[in-house]
Amino acid sequence: MFKTLFAVFILFFVSSLNAQSLVSIKGKVIDEQTKLPLESATIYLTSKKDSTVIAYSISEKNGNFILKAPKSTIPLQLKASYIGYTTKSQELSELIADTEIGFLSLTESGTTLGEVVVKGEAPPVRIKNDTLEFDAASFKVGQEANVEKLLRQLPGVEISPEGKITVNGKEVNQILVNGKPFFGKDGKIATQNLPAEIIEKIQVVDTKTKAEELSGDTASGEEKTINLTIQEDKNQGYFGKIMGGYGSDERYESSLLLNWFKGERKISVLASANNINSVGFSMNEIFDNMGGGRNVSVYSNDEDGSFGINGMTFGGSNGLTTSNLVGVNYADKWFKKVDVNSNYFFTNTESENVTRSSRTNLLPTETTFTESISSSNRLGNSHNLSLNFEVKLDTLTSIYIEPKLVKSINKDRFESNQETRNQADVLSNETNNNTFSEVDNTSFENYMLYYKQSKKKKNRGWSISLQNEHRNSSSFSTINSSTFYYLTPEPDDIRNQNLFRDNTFNKITSEIRYGEPLADSVKLSMATEIDYYGSKDKETTFDFDELSGSFDNFNALLSNEINSNVVKIYPSAGLSWNKKKMNARINFGPEFVTFKNESDYLGEQTQLNKNFVFPRANANLYYSLTKSKSIYMNYNFRMELPLANQILPVINLSNPLNTIVGNENLNPTQQHNMYMNFNNYDWQSRSGFFFYGGMNIYKDQIVSSTVFDESFRAQTTYENVDKGINSYLGASWSKTFKKEKRSLRLSVGVDGGYNLNQGLTNAELYEARGWRMEPRVSLNWTIEDLITIAPSYNYTFNSTDFTNYVIENANNFVHRFKMEFTSYWPKKVVFGNDFGYTYNSNIADGFQKDFYLWNTSLGYNFYKDRLLAKVKVYDVLNQNVGVRRTITPTAITDAENIVLQQYVMFSLTYKLDKFGGKKENEGGMFFID
Repeated sequence: MFKTLFAVFILFFVSSLNAQSLVSIKGKVIDEQTKLPLESATIYLTSKKDSTVIAYSISEKNGNFILKAPKSTIPLQLKASYIGYTTKSQELSELIADTEIGFLSLTESGTTLGEVVVKGEAPPVRIKNDTLEFDAASFKVGQEANVEKLLRQLPGVEISPEGKITVNGKEVNQILVNGKPFFGKDGKIATQNLPAEIIEKIQVVDTKTKAEELSGDTASGEEKTINLTIQEDKNQGYFGKIMGGYGSDERYESSLLLNWFKGERKISVLASANNINSVGFSMNEIFDNMGGGRNVSVYSNDEDGSFGINGMTFGGSNGLTTSNLVGVNYADKWFKKVDVNSNYFFTNTESENVTRSSRTNLLPTETTFTESISSSNRLGNSHNLSLNFEVKLDTLTSIYIEPKLVKSINKDRFESNQETRNQADVLSNETNNNTFSEVDNTSFENYMLYYKQSKKKKNRGWSISLQNEHRNSSSFSTINSSTFYYLTPEPDDIRNQNLFRDNTFNKITSEIRYGEPLADSVKLSMATEIDYYGSKDKETTFDFDELSGSFDNFNALLSNEINSNVVKIYPSAGLSWNKKKMNARINFGPEFVTFKNESDYLGEQTQLNKNFVFPRANANLYYSLTKSKSIYMNYNFRMELPLANQILPVINLSNPLNTIVGNENLNPTQQHNMYMNFNNYDWQSRSGFFFYGGMNIYKDQIVSSTVFDESFRAQTTYENVDKGINSYLGASWSKTFKKEKRSLRLSVGVDGGYNLNQGLTNAELYEARGWRMEPRVSLNWTIEDLITIAPSYNYTFNSTDFTNYVIENANNFVHRFKMEFTSYWPKKVVFGNDFGYTYNSNIADGFQKDFYLWNTSLGYNFYKDRLLAKVKVYDVLNQNVGVRRTITPTAITDAENIVLQQYVMFSLTYKLDKFGGKKENEGGMFFID
């Protein structure tokens, strides 16, 4: 039913918008003096009355352009803009038929990339070499809109339901504000909280490493960076929001974000406290911090429902989380040479969860069934400090330093009851567990880079980099467990013990690189990279002594120490080509590896040392077919070593149902990684197509080899298997239709993948061939700035075929339908609804297969729009559940977790700002004093 209604909805609106009457304006942009064509000039049509942008286009390589616009009987202005040239303007008294303009001749203005553009005269889109630039004022959003809503209006920009941002199909992995990180490079806080009205330009560039940025090399990756530039008069002052809410069932939320800008100096403070499973600073204009609907752009893990930002993770849809957070961001320029950026976060979280699961264990000749129920509670505190300094010693020399320190302390309590039955429904084993742990984690990282550019030759230069990392985790656990084996004669396993773990990891990576231009477009690179990895893992166990009444009975079977050291030396040579339409790079060389491992177990010390020489290579190619079409390809080959515990003869008895021992005969794994994409975005029609595909091929992949006894107790070691494949592909198409003050954005896409996994169970080699298909479609229909309707549908199908297994196939599918509705009518009233329906097939008996989730919010602006009062209801129908099916090569698992239940929340938001000493302006969300 949902699919039928959705198809009718699409057909109706696309048909109505396609009925609009468009006419074409054709012409050619040339240089006034040389008469040569100008490629990538922006041609745009505006209303003469108020300069509103109606349509725009980009000129081709030969200077030709075609601009399609709706018919108009009012006077219009046709404008052509190009960097370093004076904007050309031509008046059109009306536009009722196709029009030939002829030549638009532009005159050099004597300015280049730093030219001054008259306010209101900037073109909506500009292409500056490898930078795509949007003029924020050309894309209308409401007064209360944040940057994320502005980004959604830009042609070629897509934001997925999970919050992933893509530009013309390429993922954005870094968002900057005035060229600097804002509470971390992922930019979620900036897009969620900065008001759209203070943004002047949105610039999109290729993401570069710091070494590539300083050396001027082309980007080796395919990701994009978005830089938000703030209007000059808004770069002096402060702005922010303060919000608090309280609701039923003692639910509460509060958040604060204050920003003070003064030229290069920026100070921002944020804080939050809530018990509604939120990080607390998403500040969505409709639902504030309420999750479960449109407000999901900080979510990061669909597997466990957790979400996070800048490396900090919070509980999500699995379980209930109470969180508190305080953060400070400071950015400045010192002594005109030192760019400084720093972030500090303190987080406090308490999470609780109850999980019920039903698992079918797959064996070559039979299946067993495991039922379990568990409860967990975690209390954690974390300090996170990161800084970076970029020092320009002179025009040719730069130093970059980026240290990061994280300190966290967690207390965990976990209780579980589990039983397994064989195919005849006979009880095989039963386990009860009660564990309490305290974990103290400390990590310190630092990256330093020195780059020197040659005076004599452009693009000649050399660099030295040093990166170090230190991690330490110390934990103490009290374990009470009882495991009973019913079908085998071995004694039951009863434990009452204290376990001390100490894990240390150190890493040092250094590189010396030299670049020499062989021609204008060809560059030779030579480098030597030296890596050191060192780890030490120690476990000490003491059993409870009934006579002494204390934990002083040393358990040698459950105590061990493992040390591992790896040294890699990688000399390499590479060539890069940098043409106007093509960028290519290849690097290759031998990798010399020294692999040393040592264990101390039951008084016996074992050393296992190996030396290897591996080939290593990577290559990438970017080719621009036309102004709108491009291809990108990447290949990487490397060898991966086994872990120390996979090759040393230490018997791991920590799990009473699974004994693990290493295999010293393991070979390293060969990895071939390939990726390619094709991108086509047509500025004229505002439609785009994107295709991507990738594959990871493994030879001598390391897998677990497990043998089960009658009580379903496992004995596990590790083996190499011949092959493994992990592949993925996808395609998407989007188009924007406009008619007067209505617009419709249609997006259609599909993602999929194919995996081949081999494994060993009961000494039998099996294969699992799995494939996944996820078609999706979404609409965003906007009427002026009053109403937005955004339905979407997603279908996920998973299927796995087994060879030499008890079953031949396992599959499941999931339907997800969502409808977002937002209204800003009548004036000062904000009304929002998020409605979703989820259906899971093949869920085991006793688990709910489908549920509805409906959130609603009603808000009212008053006190000169400084205050916004809201009432919100989470899960109106009280149907939310947390059920999930997971299919792996060895098991089919259905699990249900507790989730946030229905509540009502009343909240009040206060908005403030003061920019550039200007007078207060009544109306709107933000005020200018």
